[in-house]
Amino acid sequence: MPSQRTKVDPKEFELPDTVLVSNIETRVFHSIVLQCLSKIDGIALLENTLIDDLLGRDEVESIKGIDVEQEDISHAISVKVEINVAYGLSLPKKAEEIQFKIIEEITNLTGLHVSSVYVVFKNMIQIESRPYLMPKDKESKSGESQYSDDF
Repeated sequence: MPSQRTKVDPKEFELPDTVLVSNIETRVFHSIVLQCLSKIDGIALLENTLIDDLLGRDEVESIKGIDVEQEDISHAISVKVEINVAYGLSLPKKAEEIQFKIIEEITNLTGLHVSSVYVVFKNMIQIESRPYLMPKDKESKSGESQYSDDF
């Protein structure tokens, strides 16, 4: 007796192509760049304005000097960073450190290609007037922050 085979429609087994879409907002890239810059000694972001303080904008909303653009087709990221740098530091070396740190972090966290990182040094500032610019290993010899009641 011949075996009875039933015809099966191949469309029942074919699944339609699934399109996976994700979008990363510019604010996320701002946060990544901000975290990168906070780990680098001898630099400072541009200061907030009085209007930013009065409007109560949070840190990410009031970031000045960080511009990020994402290309629609290739999804490559372009970053422009405007910062202040401590007097006495080598600008080419500091620019290279900033660029590689930003490229590494954005690529690791998002998987996207960084096409350019443009660093603009807006001003040179004295370390004495900005103690937070001091390298972390020179802040205090004991490694503890010193407490003071002075305001």
